[in-house]
Formats: sequence, C-alpha cells, structure tokens
Amino acid sequence: MDHAPTPSRRTRRSSGAVTLHDVARLADVAPITASRALNTPDRVSPEVLRKVTDAVRRTGYVPNLLAGGLASTRSRLVAAVVPTIAGPVFLQTVHALTEALAARGYQLMLGQSGYVDSREDALLEAIIGRRPDGIVLTGIVHSAQGRKRLLAAGIPVVETWDLTPTPIDMLVGFSHEEVGRRVAAFLHAKGRRRLAVVAGDDERSRRRHGAFSAAVRELGLRDVRTVVVPAPTTLRSGRSALAELLGTRKGVDAVFCSSDLLALGVITEAQSRSIGVPGDLAVVGFGDLEFAADTNPALTTVRIDAAAIGREAARFIVERAEGRLVDPRIVDVGFSIADRQST
Repeated sequence: MDHAPTPSRRTRRSSGAVTLHDVARLADVAPITASRALNTPDRVSPEVLRKVTDAVRRTGYVPNLLAGGLASTRSRLVAAVVPTIAGPVFLQTVHALTEALAARGYQLMLGQSGYVDSREDALLEAIIGRRPDGIVLTGIVHSAQGRKRLLAAGIPVVETWDLTPTPIDMLVGFSHEEVGRRVAAFLHAKGRRRLAVVAGDDERSRRRHGAFSAAVRELGLRDVRTVVVPAPTTLRSGRSALAELLGTRKGVDAVFCSSDLLALGVITEAQSRSIGVPGDLAVVGFGDLEFAADTNPALTTVRIDAAAIGREAARFIVERAEGRLVDPRIVDVGFSIADRQST
C-alpha cells in the first residue's frame, strides 16, 4: 500500500516541501505525466488523472506557480491572512508586521479569510502556489486540508493571536481561555455577582466566554447570561445585545464584551436608558483600541500588545527565510487588564 511521503523521504528540497516528483511517485506515473495531469488534464486518461488527483489530495501538494528557475530563490514576499480589516482589532498587528518586514527588505501581501464560511483554504492554495518566504495566519484553527497543505509546502508559518503547544510551525500569541478566567476573577473582586457576556460568534471569542462562564461557576455564582452576535462585531450589535439582556427579568450588574466596539455599544445603550456605568453596570471590553481610554467613562478592557505580535511574527519569518534556527518557536506575549472607569 502506498503512503504519502514522510519528512525523512523528502530529499529534493531542504525545506521538506512535497514536490511534483513525490506526487508522481505516489501516483506511479512519470513526473512529466503528473505535470500534464495537473496543467492539461484533458491530455491524460481518466485513470491517470484520478491517480494524480488522489496523490495531490493525500500529500497536500500545491503546484508552484513560479517559473521553475525561480522556485529556489527567495521571493522576499510574506503573505498574511486575517479574518477582516473592517474592524480595527488586527490593524496594529498588520501595521507592525508590514513595517518590521519592510525594514528587512520584505513586502507583505494581505488576504481576508472572513469569519463565516471562511475563505482561508482558497487563500492558502493561492498563496502557497506563489511560494512566499513566509505565511502569517490568525488563530490556530484551520481545516485538515489547510493544515496538510501548509505542512507539505515547507514554507515558514507563524500562527498568531492564539496559543497552543502544537503549532503548525511557529506561534506568537496569548491564551484566550486565560483571558476569560482572569476577567471573571477581576469582576468578582469588584463585587459583581450577576455577570453577562456579549460575544462575537468567532471561535476565539467562544473560547474566551466559555472559560469566563466556567470560572464564574467555580466562584459559586449563577450561570452567566450570554448574547452572541455576528462577527465582526459592531457598536450597533453591542447596543442591541444590552437591550436583549435588559429585556428579561434577571438583573445584570456586569458585562464582559468580546471587543471594545461591543463594549462601547453596551455603554451607549446603557446611557440612553439612564443606567449608570459603572454604578449600575460594569463593562469590560477586549483589545484596548485607541478610543478605549477616551470614552466616557473610560473603558476597562483587556490589553493585547498587537504590535508586538506583528514584530515577533516578522522576526520569525525573516530568521527562517535566511536559514537561521528559531528557538523557542512559541512566544506568549500575554495580556493585561486596563482597569478604568467603566468598572
């Protein structure tokens, strides 16, 4: 029984990338036949096409769209994939990544994957085929096929804005679960006992508010009331969420929001209803965006050093692209709670 190439058998590229020769060997055809099946499938038999297509699927191989003579040279191009640039939360990371790469002679190509019906797999196929010197991803949750393609490509990969002991390659981020636990303890220490969450429906937000809810139960408080809104989150969805929370008989004296924009919406809606913040309602955001310290009242929020994430990701990519060892491969940038007037 044939098996996909293992790292020890990949001898044609020092990066460990799966090559066309690996695909041809697995399909039991000549490399020129495999190339023909991929580029002009109407010129091969259905059986050959089936075998080559199956080998591509099993190895995660993505054809190199660069000319063959250029495949071994550095492109000095780095690709980054973020869920969206419509919201400001990732902009500091993108800016710092762009500046740090430019200082070393590299350029950034940016793609948006979206939150719902993510386009990440399609983006990765297009990106890998152009063989950038590195790929920077947001988060650690990818499809099985996307992960296989990244491993097969042999291109340096940095996952960001998350934390796991088993990254694809390298990682710069922080623990969303720890954020949730720390905010729960923070609000409990402030004397708040009727806690609620207003959260976006993206995966990282779900882990934050899941950990928050678990910590609240461990503190002996009643279950957290939760309103989930579509990502990317907005000020308007924050206002609507608070209105929904207030529309029930159970009282709320603190709300943890999955973004500063949501938190601003909650504060705005509270003020429109003459609900005192923080007297009647404490509000905590996430991200510490530029406006957070200038709201009225100033917003308590989870501060993430987004620029440090971008700089570290750029350092990782450049070090690897220039043949140097990266150790450690995981950097936890941590977080802090900016304690301001809204709590």
